[in-house]
Amino acid sequence: MLNRLVVSAAISLTLVVACLRAQPAAQTTSQTESSRKPAAVMSPDNASWLERAGRDQEDRPEFVIEVMNLKPGDIVADIGAGSGYFSRRLARAVAPGGKVYAVDVTEEMLKLVRESAVRDGITNIVPILGSDSDPKLPDGKISKMLLVDVYHEFQNPTAMLAALKRDLAPKGRVYLIENRLEGETARHVKREHRMSVKDITSEWGAAGFRILERHDDLPTQHFFVLEAIKP
Repeated sequence: MLNRLVVSAAISLTLVVACLRAQPAAQTTSQTESSRKPAAVMSPDNASWLERAGRDQEDRPEFVIEVMNLKPGDIVADIGAGSGYFSRRLARAVAPGGKVYAVDVTEEMLKLVRESAVRDGITNIVPILGSDSDPKLPDGKISKMLLVDVYHEFQNPTAMLAALKRDLAPKGRVYLIENRLEGETARHVKREHRMSVKDITSEWGAAGFRILERHDDLPTQHFFVLEAIKP
């Protein structure tokens, strides 16, 4: 009787171990959908902050555009365009012949983009209402994408990064700017609105991108240049 109990216990233990080993990888946390909780999407009610006095000194748009090496005729996307602060500057840099797709997930923000473009006499901005999983850009046509303080708000980062990769032209580049988690320079910004180098490297790497350059010239933000790894 004792021998039967020992054998039965051994068989049960073997089955438990086998089941644990057989757990599918899909049950683990996705590398892109990490434990980091996305910040809430900015409300159009706060859009005035995007045009605040002092932003030129904080975000240094002239330096960003210099790094992007924009040329007339370039097809560019401003992902998370907001009020169009960067879209307008990009549009001037790619004229004549170039185009800027200003992508946002709220129609109220796109209305501000249209109004500011008309005010400044800019005609080469195309507003696009995207979703939390697709920027709705033309596949494979975007030579350069700019994301300024928006990636941390992506509610569905896995799908969005896959879509951005799809929409990049061959040899296209992504220019990603996020407030630093490390150090003290962005300590005034809420934790959920800051990201570390490790965050970016792991999440974008898992989505099939690699960092080509990292610039530390902005006062409070990381600035990365990435490319998609394509077959």
